[in-house]
Amino acid sequence: MSGGVDSSVAAYLMLAGGYDCLGVTMRLFRNPDIGRSSAHPCCSQEDIDDAAEVAFALDIPHIVPDLTAQFRQQVMDRFVRRYQQGQTPNPCIDCNRYLKFGCLFQIAEERRKRIVVTGHYARVEYDSAAGRYLLKKALDESKDQSYVLYMLTQAQLSRIRFPLGGMRKNEVRAIAEAQGFCNAAKHDSQDICFVPDGDYGQFLQTYTGRPCKEGSLLDASGRVIGTHRGAERYTIGQRRGLAVAAGERVYVVAKDMEKNTVTLGPDAALYSRALLAGDLNWISIPSLNAPIRCRAKVRYRQPEQWATVFPEEEGRVRVVFDAPQRAITPGQAVVFYDGDTVIGGGTIGERKASC
Repeated sequence: MSGGVDSSVAAYLMLAGGYDCLGVTMRLFRNPDIGRSSAHPCCSQEDIDDAAEVAFALDIPHIVPDLTAQFRQQVMDRFVRRYQQGQTPNPCIDCNRYLKFGCLFQIAEERRKRIVVTGHYARVEYDSAAGRYLLKKALDESKDQSYVLYMLTQAQLSRIRFPLGGMRKNEVRAIAEAQGFCNAAKHDSQDICFVPDGDYGQFLQTYTGRPCKEGSLLDASGRVIGTHRGAERYTIGQRRGLAVAAGERVYVVAKDMEKNTVTLGPDAALYSRALLAGDLNWISIPSLNAPIRCRAKVRYRQPEQWATVFPEEEGRVRVVFDAPQRAITPGQAVVFYDGDTVIGGGTIGERKASC
């Protein structure tokens, strides 16, 4: 129970279904950990209080395990390390993997609970012919969160419930309002919880205690055209905050962390047809032994695109899109779909201009 309306209604639906429920709200950080004294990002004390109030209204026990050490190690440290390596990570995926469906399963075992329930918009089905649990998109595709759940294992899917997977957001809010929940009208969180203002550069400096090192901004020919504020502050496709007069609209098209340079170029330079990905997790199939045709997407809100996925050495895959894709970014996830079923996914290692 995050304190939001979705997990609150999920708890209500499970209780109404006759389940014996325990509400769990993870304490992930304290404001001083993120350099703030009074902000109210998601996962804040205010959210914990809202979750506790809903649990009280539902008359179910509620606990707040302190997972700040695990969150710091598995999510915040990884976030910083990947930015320092020149990638653009997705910390929500790490949080799902290591906290929501890692630590929560440990807590479930300790409390002798069989099922872990969240307010994610996705569905789980069992394919008896294949003998595998499937992760599927939510009925409301505008709210679908299957992209950030691609890392779920068969063992986890067998014990997960997503009560909102077949519902639309307006139905969820209507239930919350009917039950008089304090968070019925609460806005959805859009920001990374520990970077609520979106200033990743400032967070990196505060968290590490080290200023980002300035370096050269380059044009496509390698000519120095300005100075950047630290290569880890920039992501592929970024346009704002470049502070350079290039005579045309330019974007971040490449970074070299060893040389501490950031290369700018036109929008056309952002397009590429292929990528390499690793750290893969397969759901609808046990492994990839031959090329497959499927749809894939390289960011959360991107429509899926037709592609061919080829198995490579060392457990990696090469993904070749039918049409060039904009701003394929190392560190982000690539997720593969067969209709509304998630085949699997992995982490983008590098993009390729061609096949």
